Amino acid sequence: MTDLVHVRYEQTGQSSKINNSGMREMQAKAFAARNSQYLLLKAPPASGKSRALMFIALDKLINQGIKKVIVAVPERSIGSSFATTDLMQYGFFANWQPNDNYNLCTPGTDGSTSKVGAFKNFIHTDEQILICTHATLRFACEELEESEFNHVLLAIDEFHHVSADADSRLGELLRSIMQNSSAHIIAMTGSYFRGDSVPVLTPEDEAKFDKVTYNYYEQLNGYTYLKSLGIGYHFYQGRYTSAIMEVLDTDKKTILHIPSVNSGESLKDKYGEVDFIIDHIGAIDHVDSETQVIYVKRHSDGKIIKIADLVNDNSIARDKISAYLRQITSADDIDLIIALGMAKEGFDWPYCEHALTVGYRGSLTEIIQIIGRATRDSQNKTHAQFTNLIAQPDAQDAEVNLSVNNMLKAITASLLMEQVLAPNFKFKTKLSDDDLPEAGTIKIRGFKMPSSKRVQDIIESDLNDLKATILQDSQMLKAMPGNLEPEVISKVLIPKIIQIKYPELNAAEIEEVRQHVVVDSVIKNGEIKQEGNKQFVRMAGKFVNIEDLHIDLIDSINPFQKAFEILSKSVTTRVLKLIQEAINATRIEMTEKEALLLAPKFNAFKQHAQRNPEINASDPLERRLAEFVLYMRDYARKKANHG
Repeated sequence: MTDLVHVRYEQTGQSSKINNSGMREMQAKAFAARNSQYLLLKAPPASGKSRALMFIALDKLINQGIKKVIVAVPERSIGSSFATTDLMQYGFFANWQPNDNYNLCTPGTDGSTSKVGAFKNFIHTDEQILICTHATLRFACEELEESEFNHVLLAIDEFHHVSADADSRLGELLRSIMQNSSAHIIAMTGSYFRGDSVPVLTPEDEAKFDKVTYNYYEQLNGYTYLKSLGIGYHFYQGRYTSAIMEVLDTDKKTILHIPSVNSGESLKDKYGEVDFIIDHIGAIDHVDSETQVIYVKRHSDGKIIKIADLVNDNSIARDKISAYLRQITSADDIDLIIALGMAKEGFDWPYCEHALTVGYRGSLTEIIQIIGRATRDSQNKTHAQFTNLIAQPDAQDAEVNLSVNNMLKAITASLLMEQVLAPNFKFKTKLSDDDLPEAGTIKIRGFKMPSSKRVQDIIESDLNDLKATILQDSQMLKAMPGNLEPEVISKVLIPKIIQIKYPELNAAEIEEVRQHVVVDSVIKNGEIKQEGNKQFVRMAGKFVNIEDLHIDLIDSINPFQKAFEILSKSVTTRVLKLIQEAINATRIEMTEKEALLLAPKFNAFKQHAQRNPEINASDPLERRLAEFVLYMRDYARKKANHG
């Protein structure tokens, strides 16, 4: 099956290296922000968020006056990620040692009286660390005053479960704790910018958080073993069981998510579906009574395949197999995990090579989390694969066919824009035709500068998230195939989506944001060409001078249609790197004189750090040195092109 997207990485090993405190690259980046009262840590699965929290939490307990740490996870199985950990052996100043009595992620009902009682008891004891589920946190907070969280660090894992929706109890209690206590909060997620209809935080609340971002590209590009990631879709006709064996390769370590029983793809018999899959793999040799691992002798060659069934509702069997999976230490310990709702997020099986999902997934959050199951770095694999097996629509129904395919492309495009293709242009208004162009700045006549800080924040930080929302809007999907004029899409549909997403904006602010969304999409989806001090963008087969690119012209094209076609094709590391460098270079304002002054500082930095400076570093000097590197590369290219 051909991948819609195939990304190769440089295999530098950087993200897996540890410093003299035992911290990996992302963890050190997060620890540098340890003094923040409110910290939002956005990093992909497998980047080490759990341990990053341990480092920060221990510093807050020992050095910052915090008395207690509460870690909340969405489901019990994820609680094991925060078990006792020896950090001192790698150079840190303390170990993570929670008391087993206050690890409430044990079998039983999350909202039980005993767990809520244990939570309340913890608040009034000298114990310092408690681990619980989101549900236990919700129920306990109903019986506690917000002031009880004074001098407490509240860490919420998989933070995308919080919502700004009024019906989200977790979101409501978080806002109340922020408003009425001195609590510190660390929010961690691998899929914060999900493009879903309801935001995780309101803009006002989000503005209170300091943010540490570590993206998929940084993570995977720095791996030691994993070199490439494939994302693909496979269509079937009839029942999915007729096609499942075409995409299930039992020689690859696989997590298979069968469809929800409420979905159209489900056969409404989840146990029967699991039995069908196992029967087509081979004959059951035996089931280990202690671990519940199913040993299956493969039909093709008699090889024993070890299968974990997480679909089974029997609580005893489920707890046994879950405990076994938490203790895996070798790629040989399990071959296939079959799940329904479990093992999507926070589930750590580093040996997984293939995340195979049956049925359409409407949430970008879910897609990103499932992909993350396969993107751990492990010596048993060089390639990770995400495959979505989906029912093919009736070929006679053109509208359904286009809608499904466009939605698939929208999810893929959103995923790439969020996690890989995330650079932004910064536009400035051209005041007059006589103005000289500033280096690295695209100027467009008629383009309004942000009239408020809120608009400026959206333009600088939220454009990718906003475009993901636009791409997945149901009305937009219907318009994409050419059913509406581009001008209607640009001037009617997009403003409507912006108004829904940012209800606090007035009409003038909505128009400012709309212009930036459209222009940003045109620039990114076009081909940029530099001739002297002029920049051109290729649209509809011809080059247009960017300085002559009026808003009226932009409004007459559909900036999103081409985005679908571009992002459905192959993406390589070389292409990604060139795109990112080209875009970053256009944002840099630097003179030759400053470059000469920065050269010795760059050499000193590289000699001391043994690496190049990073464009996303928290230190402003390091960021400027990274811009110096891009400036010099761009300078060398221009010199070579012009002799």
